[in-house]
Amino acid sequence: MARKKGSSKHFFLLFVVMLVLIWSIIKPEEGYRVWLMEVSPSVLVLIFLISRYNYFRLTTVSYVIITLLVILTFIGGHYSYSRVPLFTWIKDYFDLQRNHFDRFGHFLKGLMVIVIIEILLRKTVLLKSKTTNFIALCITLAIGALYEIIEWASTKIGKEGRATKDFLGMQGDIWDSQKDMALLLVGSILSLFFTKILYKKLEKFR
Repeated sequence: MARKKGSSKHFFLLFVVMLVLIWSIIKPEEGYRVWLMEVSPSVLVLIFLISRYNYFRLTTVSYVIITLLVILTFIGGHYSYSRVPLFTWIKDYFDLQRNHFDRFGHFLKGLMVIVIIEILLRKTVLLKSKTTNFIALCITLAIGALYEIIEWASTKIGKEGRATKDFLGMQGDIWDSQKDMALLLVGSILSLFFTKILYKKLEKFR
């Protein structure tokens, strides 16, 4: 019964994600090339999770986190990360030098550490411990670093055209990658304080 209840929540989250995806694909402001570059990693993750749903089902906690992060990328894909309206308004109101949606997104991506902890606890011999948390933190940072490398590689493959610059979203900051990684680290460390919520959910799988 609990499993059925959990499934209904998961399908609702998927429904929300699909609605946002449909909205995102309608006339993206920077064109479909930038949109595809921004959202394709999230779409691939969704396809993988859906295909494995009956074989390996995550907790609702992890699915909520994935939903949030995927929606962020769809919003970024629709507007491009440097032009999300709310953060443009914040930029203008507080006289900031840049749109900080990209920074906000990297900070929230720290929540990935909770999903990775669940996978480690359920698919490896690792137990709940500080060591497991540290390993999950390292994996999260490695994923973030890989994405930064992909962004850098896009400037070489795309010859630094407009679509590439919109995808990169540096907004003139030469230290953009380092700041993104720093915010990911801070977000990941703060997220570790919420692992008790995950542990409670995991008890249902034992």
